[in-house]
Amino acid sequence: MKKQAFVVTLGVVMFAVMVSLGMLSGAQAHKRSAGRGGAQGRGVQAGEYRLTGPYTHKNLSIFLVHGKSVIKTRSFLTLQEALVQKKVVVYETKSVNELSIQNFSDEDVFVQSGDIVKGGQQDRMIGVDLIVPPRSGKLPISAFCVEHGRWSGRGNERVGVFSSSADAATTKEIKLAAKRATSQGEVWRSVTVAQDKLSRNVGGRVNSAVSESSLQLAVENKKVQETADSYIKALSNIANGRDDVIGYVFAINGKVNSADIYGSNVLFKKLWPKLLKANAMEAIAELQDGKFRPASAENVQGFLYDSEKAKGSEKDVNARVNLLTREDGQNIFFETRDKQQQNAWIHRNYIKKN
Repeated sequence: MKKQAFVVTLGVVMFAVMVSLGMLSGAQAHKRSAGRGGAQGRGVQAGEYRLTGPYTHKNLSIFLVHGKSVIKTRSFLTLQEALVQKKVVVYETKSVNELSIQNFSDEDVFVQSGDIVKGGQQDRMIGVDLIVPPRSGKLPISAFCVEHGRWSGRGNERVGVFSSSADAATTKEIKLAAKRATSQGEVWRSVTVAQDKLSRNVGGRVNSAVSESSLQLAVENKKVQETADSYIKALSNIANGRDDVIGYVFAINGKVNSADIYGSNVLFKKLWPKLLKANAMEAIAELQDGKFRPASAENVQGFLYDSEKAKGSEKDVNARVNLLTREDGQNIFFETRDKQQQNAWIHRNYIKKN
């Protein structure tokens, strides 16, 4: 027994040395450390996380991420919650790439990059994660227009404020145009591409006659909603009863796309319906004829590992939020930190660039 224990220990030491010397790639290292456990059973390890899945409907596959909560304070309100409860107002500033936000409540509000706010003089997409503290006063917030041409009120909507935030950016190209390229022109181009793909795959134009360029009105299209419903019904409950699920990774057509992981199970579950809806829209836009090879747990492990080890840079978004960005040729990783909680991370977003 002692000899056997020594062999196992030596194997672990040799594995650690090979990883530290760069002799194993991220995927190889995680594959070996995970052993042979199936992802849907007891799960496979991916660094500090455990993965279960895939849970698949048509061309969309979800891997759940299990881990420990790092947020020690009370949970955040989401932007949509705060708008519905009238605890936050998002104001039009008449600047395409900047809005202002004010929190009237006694609770922290988490605003996620990619959140779409509807109304104003043009629908906008939030450009950066932000924590809006209690009784904040007006704070500036980066934004990108996801509607081209309109610069006036629409129907009964108030032109000075934004009415809701029920949806999020639907494709990784739109997210990358805002978060990486910070290019309004690229955002508009990516919105047009997304609308064209959705139109092709639902069998009719999704552009609204009220505002043909609006991404928000396109995702509200009846055919798009009906098609997305099958994805949502099939996948919405996969995290139910699992209090250690803090995020997920998704793949479309067998290719790993992106991941969102949060500092608590509570925050993840609040955001999950909006996230899944956006993923369903992207899956519809990318729907292809023919079979594809499903993504594996090893693909996901390598993606997370490689994203986190890329060269990084930090910047302060405001007095409350610090943003760490890591990027290499294949992936980009964003980590939002709360300086009030000793830089505890609140949100990690991983995007496969290619």
